[in-house]
Amino acid sequence: MSKSARTPFLILETGQPVPSMRRHRGFPHWIRVAAGLEADETVVVNVQAGEPLPTREGFAGTLVTGSGAMVTDRADWSERSADWLRDAAHAGMPLLGICYGHQLLAHALGGEVADHPAGREMGTIGLALHDTAAYDPLFAGLPPAFPAQATHLQTVLRPPVGATVLARSEHDACHAFRWGDRAWGLQFHPEFSAAHMRGYVHARSEALLSEGRCPKTVAREVSATPHARRVLRRFVRHARTLSGH
Repeated sequence: MSKSARTPFLILETGQPVPSMRRHRGFPHWIRVAAGLEADETVVVNVQAGEPLPTREGFAGTLVTGSGAMVTDRADWSERSADWLRDAAHAGMPLLGICYGHQLLAHALGGEVADHPAGREMGTIGLALHDTAAYDPLFAGLPPAFPAQATHLQTVLRPPVGATVLARSEHDACHAFRWGDRAWGLQFHPEFSAAHMRGYVHARSEALLSEGRCPKTVAREVSATPHARRVLRRFVRHARTLSGH
């Protein structure tokens, strides 16, 4: 099968980047490029804008974007998406939720999402892998600790029953989980480049200052995160293996 004839991935768009970063297009584009997918290898459905969720047939897997929305708001579009993800997970569709998508997937599968008790996590953070990651298709063979980009206020306080927590940071105990053998949530942003992360830090500079952090320092400490991006690309390869597409 030629690359152009490959079965596409579905990307559920749950929000837009901060306004100052929209000149770089939206999350689906960032994810597609970081994942190494061609334009005709993705189908984007903007669920936040009310676009209807498709049937599961005809997709190699589904990726769920980040968002400035809050899962705990229980917006109609978000709850409909959660129901769809729950059904897709139980049906064995390969799934990868990023940031909001990570939290939405956890919520869909019975986990608990809420504001993080310690507040915002932002910038290039240090991920530490649990021993369970050594046997995970997306994390096996990666260094036991590596940098990743993160920006979030809410978190998965309690993973879904039966989920395996794969990674943590000093701030967040659940930075990645796997449910079953085909569904993953990532609190970090594997699609963010260093430029994306610096743009977010700049956009949130007033909030960081109000929280007692120096935006210039946070921006200066931003670095490339190649291992985090490998997790995204591994999902694409693994999903194609699972689906035969």
